[in-house]
Amino acid sequence: MFDTSKLSTCQIVCWGLSGLVGLIVLWAATGAVGFLAALLLAIAFAALLGLASTRLVCAGDKASIPEAEAAAAPDPAPAPDPAPAAEPTASAATAEPSAPAEESPATAVRSGTTLSGEEELASRKGEWRYEGGASGQPAAARPEALDGPRDGKADDLKKIKGVGPKLEKVCNELGFYHFDQIANWTEAEVAWVDDNLKGFKGRVSRDNWVEQAKTLAAGGETEFSTRVGKGDVY
Repeated sequence: MFDTSKLSTCQIVCWGLSGLVGLIVLWAATGAVGFLAALLLAIAFAALLGLASTRLVCAGDKASIPEAEAAAAPDPAPAPDPAPAAEPTASAATAEPSAPAEESPATAVRSGTTLSGEEELASRKGEWRYEGGASGQPAAARPEALDGPRDGKADDLKKIKGVGPKLEKVCNELGFYHFDQIANWTEAEVAWVDDNLKGFKGRVSRDNWVEQAKTLAAGGETEFSTRVGKGDVY
């Protein structure tokens, strides 16, 4: 059944008037369309009229219903007081720190005792000499230079990958004109040239000049020197 306990007075009146209008429609339309069709039309008309009238006329009553229910609701029971925190026990507060472990005394070394490796160091005393820089690299040594090219004709150092026209001129100024000079450089001499190529430091080792020069000094060709000979590079 339809529960009217949740309806306000305004809604009951609106629905009652809608039902009355539905009866009037049923009576008026029965002769024209028949009783069954008139009944359906009356129910639909009464439902639409009831919904529209309650939304338009009784909007204020709907808002007041939740407020009245909230006012009638009982107050929530107060929460119990929290239990007091337990006080720290006296044993924890008065606990004494543990005593640090005693350090073992260092073993004393008697005067005149020969330490491990001391005899070997003594036998090699005066034989060792420093042969490297701060980074462990071999000490730099300037390679043998020439005052000019042999027979007045220098090798085309540009066939070495990494040596361009400007760098070839720098090498000539330092007295390096031929492949066999570069091919015979030691690590110490490579280090010296790397440090003294103004604007091109490190190029000797980075581009591996010595290995290329060995091939060229022996009359061979590299892939790069072949391209230079064909004019594809410079």
